[in-house]
Parts: sequence; structure tokens; C-alpha cells
Amino acid sequence: MSSTATNTRESRVNDQPLRIAFVTETYPPEVNGVSMTVARVVEGMRSRQHQVQLVRLRQHVGDTAVRATAYEEVLMRGLPVPRYPDLKMGWPQTAELFDLWSANRPDLVHIATEGPLGWSALRAARRLGVPVSSDFRTNFHAYAQHYGISLLKRPVLAYLRYFHSRTACTMVPTESLRRELAEQGFRDLSVVARGVDTVRFHPAKRSTELRRQWGVGDDDTVVMCVGRLAPEKNLTDLVSAYQAMRRIQPRTRLVLVGDGPARQALQSACPGAVLVGSRTGDDLPVHYASADAFVFPSLTETFGNVTPEAMASGLPVLAYDYAAAAQLIKPGDNGLLATFGVAQDFITLAERLVADPQHARRMGTAARQTAECLGWDTVIGQVEALFNAVARGGEGVPAMTLSPAVVEA
Repeated sequence: MSSTATNTRESRVNDQPLRIAFVTETYPPEVNGVSMTVARVVEGMRSRQHQVQLVRLRQHVGDTAVRATAYEEVLMRGLPVPRYPDLKMGWPQTAELFDLWSANRPDLVHIATEGPLGWSALRAARRLGVPVSSDFRTNFHAYAQHYGISLLKRPVLAYLRYFHSRTACTMVPTESLRRELAEQGFRDLSVVARGVDTVRFHPAKRSTELRRQWGVGDDDTVVMCVGRLAPEKNLTDLVSAYQAMRRIQPRTRLVLVGDGPARQALQSACPGAVLVGSRTGDDLPVHYASADAFVFPSLTETFGNVTPEAMASGLPVLAYDYAAAAQLIKPGDNGLLATFGVAQDFITLAERLVADPQHARRMGTAARQTAECLGWDTVIGQVEALFNAVARGGEGVPAMTLSPAVVEA
């Protein structure tokens, strides 16, 4: 590109709203951390008057593209994900995206997922000379061992490294993940925290009626876990922890929010547990707030949105010292952290959680105070700064870190 063209683009980028093309293979109403976070960023850019094009998969036969002022959706073909028929993966569509962006060139393409659609977007954008940024949101390489395909772990990691090396900037949610990926040869990584809606998730939404539906009284302890019921979530440690908690407090009740291929096995292992399926909209915050503690055994998260959601709901969180939990929890103050991968430590801390209900309540109050520092507006500002830098040609992309309020919380 000539210097004149570059200067013209920089001038327009600095003086006018950006034209941003978001590309993702998951989006609400699909329920997962990636879809919800992408939606937050999309809405954040719209609220800041940027022109947004959302390229996503057609989720069902009747799905239609939304169009509004400075906003359009482009629906692409997809295929069902094995073991997750409600989710889809993209289809290679480089030519379609090349034609789309040739007709209406964006200032920036941001790729949220690294599947076939994301790869197609990367190829099309690079052919057109459009700057590209990306997210690293899911540990696909770590999932391989849970689905009997551990031999694919290294090739998948190599693909992800190659994919992200061809973008100007890759956003990661925590400093620990940035260090881990840097050691694996990833570069141009920027840490951008994830926020939480502290109005939507709030202790005041606690429901006595819902607790009665679960068969628990006011003084009984409800332990909750929210997420996919799948092997990569390390749910065997959750079962062991719950059994240990019941030995100390027999009326402890486990409530599982979510669905997935491990549902039947969990029901068999914990016949007294309440499995409520996936919950969305206003229903999800009520479920969080109606529990007494949050126990999250996953070892494969890039962040784990459920952790700040539980904290905002006033729940003490027990998790492994990893991802969002490592970033947000002060052990004994607003939650408990088990040594990464040490199941016995996780079980021991679970016992401690139910042995002292008063301490658990104090930690829940402190967890809410921590979450109040995690507003989305600050996060969206970080993302906007990165987008502006990438759209200028990738030079001077800031090395983002967590805001001081988050670090001190």
C-alpha cells in the first residue's frame, strides 16, 4: 500500500468511527463464555458509534440477519459440532468473504474464533490488506486429551500459533495465559480483562421460591456449578468434592446449571443433585444468587466468565489457581484457591467451605465487592484502543494490562 493511501486511512481512522467486521462461529442465543463475551464487545463498539458488521453462522433454518443503523449481520453456512448438536462450526468461505469486503472494505477485521470460518476470514482480509486482530478464547489444544485425541494436541497448538501469528494482535484475558502462550511461541499478545454485568448479576436476586423447588431450606447449603457438562470441565473433582461436603453437612445440595454429554453420568454419580439444564436471560442471575457457594473444578479455561458472575452474585468461589480465579480471588478473603491440578487440595477446601458457613458468607460479601470493580465500560475502552491501533496499521499496538482497580480488588 502506498504511503498516501496509508496516510489517508490513518487520518480517517483517527477522525471517524471505525468500520469493524467481527467474525465468530458462536453467538447468542448460544450459551457459552465466548458467545456472551463477543456479544458484549460488539454492543460496546456499537455504543461508541463504530460501524459494525457481524459475520456469524446461521444457527437454524429460520435465523435471519439483523440490520440497523451502522450495524449489519451476515449469516454464513455451518455444520453441527460433534457431541454438541446445538452448536455449529464454520465452513470454509474465503471467496464469499473476499467479495463481501471488496465491495465494502472494513478498517479492521476482528476474528473471535479460529475455526474454518475464522481461517477463511484471515485469508480474505490478508489478501485485501485489511488489518486483522484476534482473540484467544478457548483451549482447544487442552481439550484434546478429554476426547481421546491427545495425539492431536501438538498439531492443534501449532495451528493456533500459526493462525495468531498472522494477526497484528491477539487478545488474551489473563496475564498467566499471556505468559503460557508466549512460552509456546505466540507473539503480539495483549491482556484485556473481561467484565461482568454487576446489575444483572446481583445478590438481591436471591429467590426463596426457587430454593424450595430445589428442595432446600433457608439454612441448607446450596453448592452451584455453572457450565457445560462435559469431560473437559473436570467434573470428577466436582463429584468428589460434593461427596466430601455432604459428609460434613449432609443437607448440602449440588445444583448444576448447564447441559452436555456428561449429564447422565453426573446424574448417576450424584443422584441427589439438581440438574436444571441451561439457563439464560433473567433466569440465570436468579439461579446464581439463590445458591450459597460456587464450586468450579475446570482446568481448561482461558478465563471462565462464570467466576466473576458468581462473585457478582455474592457467592464465595472455590476454584483451581488458574484463569479468572487466579486473577480475582484472594484466598480466604473472597474465595478459595486449590493448587492447580491437585484434586485432594480441591476436596479439602470444599470441606472447609461448608464447615464454616459464616466465613463463607463473609467471603461472598467480599466477592461482590471485587466484582464491582469489573465493569464492562473499562474493558470496552481497552478493546477500542487496540482496535484503533491495529486499524492504523498495527504499529504502536499498546500492551494492555488489567486496570489498577481490577488488580487491587
